[in-house]
Amino acid sequence: MSTIDIALDWSRWPCITMVCPSGLLTCQEEPVPLKSISVTLSIWEFVAGVSATLHYENEESIPLEAFFVFPMDEDSAVYSFEALVDGKKIMAELQDKMQAHTKYENAISQGHQAFLLEEDKCSRDVFCCNVGNLLPGSKVAVTLKYVQELPLEADGALRYVLPAILNPRYQLSGSPEDSCLNMKTPVVPLEDLPYTLSLVATISSQHGIERIQSNCPLRPVEYLGDNKTAAQVSLADGHKFDRDVELLIYYSEVHTPSVAVEMGKPKTKPDCLMEDPLAMVSFYPNIPEAQPPVTCGEFVFLMDRSGSMQCSMSKQDTSQLRIDAAKETLILLLKSLPVGCYFNVYGFGSSYEAFFCNSVKYSQHTMEEALRRVKLMRADLGGTEILTPLQTIYRGPSIPGHPLQLFVFTDGEVTDIFSVIKEVKSNGLRHRCFSFGIGEGASTSLIKGIARVARGTSEFITGKERMQSKALRALKRSLQPVVEDVSLRWDLPPGLSAKVLSPEQTIIFRGQRLIIYAQLIGAMPPAEATGEVCLKYTLQGKSVEDKVTFPLQPKLDDNLTIHRLAAKSFLQTKDMGFQETPAKDKKDVLNISIECGVISSHTAFIAINKDLNQPVQGPLAHRDIPRPILLSPAAVLSEYSGSVFGDNHLVQLISLQRANGSWDLNEGLAMVLGMTVEDILAAIPVKTVDSSSWATVLAVLWLHANGEDVKCEWELLERKAVAWIHIHAGSIIHLLVKAAIAFLKSSVDPAVFAL
Repeated sequence: MSTIDIALDWSRWPCITMVCPSGLLTCQEEPVPLKSISVTLSIWEFVAGVSATLHYENEESIPLEAFFVFPMDEDSAVYSFEALVDGKKIMAELQDKMQAHTKYENAISQGHQAFLLEEDKCSRDVFCCNVGNLLPGSKVAVTLKYVQELPLEADGALRYVLPAILNPRYQLSGSPEDSCLNMKTPVVPLEDLPYTLSLVATISSQHGIERIQSNCPLRPVEYLGDNKTAAQVSLADGHKFDRDVELLIYYSEVHTPSVAVEMGKPKTKPDCLMEDPLAMVSFYPNIPEAQPPVTCGEFVFLMDRSGSMQCSMSKQDTSQLRIDAAKETLILLLKSLPVGCYFNVYGFGSSYEAFFCNSVKYSQHTMEEALRRVKLMRADLGGTEILTPLQTIYRGPSIPGHPLQLFVFTDGEVTDIFSVIKEVKSNGLRHRCFSFGIGEGASTSLIKGIARVARGTSEFITGKERMQSKALRALKRSLQPVVEDVSLRWDLPPGLSAKVLSPEQTIIFRGQRLIIYAQLIGAMPPAEATGEVCLKYTLQGKSVEDKVTFPLQPKLDDNLTIHRLAAKSFLQTKDMGFQETPAKDKKDVLNISIECGVISSHTAFIAINKDLNQPVQGPLAHRDIPRPILLSPAAVLSEYSGSVFGDNHLVQLISLQRANGSWDLNEGLAMVLGMTVEDILAAIPVKTVDSSSWATVLAVLWLHANGEDVKCEWELLERKAVAWIHIHAGSIIHLLVKAAIAFLKSSVDPAVFAL
């Protein structure tokens, strides 16, 4: 079977998504059969340990060199790589990347088997593995191990994602040619992929496990023990790598502050991070919601308008297109902005467009102009070049008293990730960045990286999740007062001190978990001794303290999980990629990476098997595992709708709201309410009252009666409306609300108007 190179016009077929699966990849026509992928997952509280094994077999009569390309969450600390070749285990060593490459090439040329694992030069969330001299008939099991912190969702769930989708990244001129993302491989229908995925997860928590959810079919959950403190769950048979695998874990109790102390590794060199015990501190600061939120700020929304935004939000034929969800999200954001702020909207692809030359003051006129342009938005700007619009935004003039808040929405299919992160980091002190990864395969390296260096938060929107909800939650966070003067105070026995390894925390958001790593230096006290750590911060002029007491007896963990996570936390702040890392930081990155056994962009795992009966002779053949092509015919063939509203009365109503929070009594409002303007006017209880006050009360009641399931999306604009009513209706607000409830035959509680 021969392969055919297909040239596609991506502007005509914006939703053809080539997805590069995990697999041994080569450079020509014949595939190396990947038989199966098995993953063992162990979750304890909010830390995951993962062992992933890929089983291959060379069924040909000639030796092969193969390439293994796979996505990885950017928070993963990869600390082990090994190959089992015909029953023999070969452990890899972590070395300087350039030295490892040289050793690999030398071993291959001498006929030895060799294995090389490295982080891709362009992105921290893509890994490459070379397997050289795979003999005819050989069976190889490649295993890598990693640990990671699990992010906390808004509803209290812990989220684990096994990345499966590796979308092609948009190539810029000047991108490294040796990136594994540049590999050109055949594409085949998803159903023709020859390999499957199995996953078994064991979950443990002292608080008990309430439930486990997944975007993939699961076998029934097995609870281990009577109190549900442990559970085991596995994927149902027949799953393939056609989507990222996601688990949502809900514990029975609200997360509480904790400290875990882990024993170091003896007989390591002095001053090595691995030698001393390490503490991992987790805080859940109870930050109250401010009423009212701040009303100043410059809000800039940077929206992806590349061709891939014409894809559906999920694989369901009825799901919303990404670009339509983006337009709806922008409408909600624009309506929820506070009076008195400044704003602008940028769309980007191969080029970029701004709604206004510079950010403008939020008013009825500027909001209407922005709304008009949102309705005209299309996914028609080609590729995904985000760096240039970011530079333009940062070059814009600062507005005194209005700190910049940047919201970035993208499917993350870019190659110059480290350049983008570097640009955001260089402007990190003058703004906060809230980032959103849209769809399967969005780069975790880009989305998490830009939020981390600019003191914001990151969100990923996949499957049935709504972009609108996550965007409005981030806007709500950005409007809350900043927590200031964040510091840690340690109370430890004499002779013992704590050296904080995590970067200094300057921003804490309501509902956010804060994790800190610290090295315990000095003599460890007796087993019964305890320590205390106190998180101090200032909120709206008030000093707040969170304390937690913990036993100082370190626990033994053969995998040194906390040490690996601490090393990863350090590397994420210093390692800016193979080409972008400053020279002053490169030495520290190399030292920590090699000492702690955690891979970085400057290191690679290398293993050489010299025990073959005789060296492999002759040239090596190259084989490719093809990429599947995921095609949504409905999305590709559909015309652009031209209207974001459709039959969505909720969005129709919200689009009618004025910048000050009120509604006018007009045909648009009457249509949403299902009445005539004349009937609505006739029902006004006080004939001297302004019709806008009456209309606004009716609109707020309609929101509560018909949109309660997405309240988080309109909560801010509803608050603006209620505040406007109190100012303009004055003493007759009670009468208006009572009459409106009767007129609409509504059961909404009048208390929603803060009466």
